[in-house]
Amino acid sequence: MTTAPQDMPAAIRQVKAELRARIGDVGKAFARAEELMRAEVAEVVAQRDRGEQVWPVVRFEDVAAGTVPADVVEAVRRRGCAVVKGTFPRARAEAWDRELVSYLDRNEFEKTYEYVDDGVFGGLAAGKPSIFPIYWSRPQMEAREDEGMVAVRRFLNGFWKHESQGRTWFDPTRDTAYPDRVRRRAPGATSGGLSPHTDSGSVERWLLPAYQNVFRHVFDGDVDAYDPWDGAHRTEVHEFESTVMCSAFRTFQGWTALSDMEPTEGVLHVVPIPSAMAYLLLRALQDDVADDDLCGAANGQALPIDEKWHPTLLPALTPIPAVEPGDTVWWHGDVIHSVGAVEDQKGWGNVMYIPASPYCEKNAAYAEQCGRAFLDGTSPTDFAAEDYETTWQGRPSAAELSPVGRRQLGLR
Repeated sequence: MTTAPQDMPAAIRQVKAELRARIGDVGKAFARAEELMRAEVAEVVAQRDRGEQVWPVVRFEDVAAGTVPADVVEAVRRRGCAVVKGTFPRARAEAWDRELVSYLDRNEFEKTYEYVDDGVFGGLAAGKPSIFPIYWSRPQMEAREDEGMVAVRRFLNGFWKHESQGRTWFDPTRDTAYPDRVRRRAPGATSGGLSPHTDSGSVERWLLPAYQNVFRHVFDGDVDAYDPWDGAHRTEVHEFESTVMCSAFRTFQGWTALSDMEPTEGVLHVVPIPSAMAYLLLRALQDDVADDDLCGAANGQALPIDEKWHPTLLPALTPIPAVEPGDTVWWHGDVIHSVGAVEDQKGWGNVMYIPASPYCEKNAAYAEQCGRAFLDGTSPTDFAAEDYETTWQGRPSAAELSPVGRRQLGLR
């Protein structure tokens, strides 16, 4: 982790001046980024208007057999997102959903739960909390260590360039754990959803030297050279210390469906353009943005994407296709995403958040911290220390984990 500057406005003014000088013709660089984004957005909108599936859909059996069709692979690379159908059998996912309910009920979670606003979404529109700070249930542990899930994450890690500049940045074939929470949204729920944003840093994406190295081509003014799949320097990023920082490099964020969900039922939406980050970074350096402002980015909050500053991108927001229990949903760690609003939801909207976090020193160190939290039943250190599960019945022990599960948490 990195300590944030005490005078954030001054730090922003300084780095913006430095980056503008480095880029040179900032207006020209942004015009090129905007030109590229307009073309990408137009293609997404046209594809959607034709009734075609924007989200690539991958069959798990193809992942397991190494036979994912080349056009599907290319679609995932282009869109930066995917649904992997049948990662787990439907019956197993439904059983996990029932076990989660039992785990919560027998430990009287509803009687003790107190919602903690961690501030991650700041001024973003958000509905009633439905994400619960539960990390160590048997379903979550079994899903994380499952060989099928490991295979899917290995497949997804493979989209990234992990060797460059004479260095190996991470090992795409090895897994580490990034324990996250569960979402349970009941039938009949009404939710305002969540506004478009990106995770894994906000002001850090401009201020941190490691992120400046990640986006070196953008900040050199060569927008066309930027490759959102280049892993160089990403494992060197250490976000500013806060209650909402992410201590791992996630190639893809992801969740596992535990219920049927339709595109209209308050689901995940994305702007399926992984290279949009170049546009976002350069937008904040334009003359119409105050010198101490980064288009509303604030330390310790998700990076907001809104109509005021980023109108070019928002028409491309596209919901996931219908998913079933056992499907997994994935999106590149830089991809803009939101959660759609819903009124009187028809069925349950339940998921387990499980991303892809390949092995590197940064991820391994955090996974070991999580291993200690698992043994104690406490919350992982990236999340508020609510620690509900320390005394809960039915929490698995280390002896019940598979060798894969123990390795993921740095346990011997």
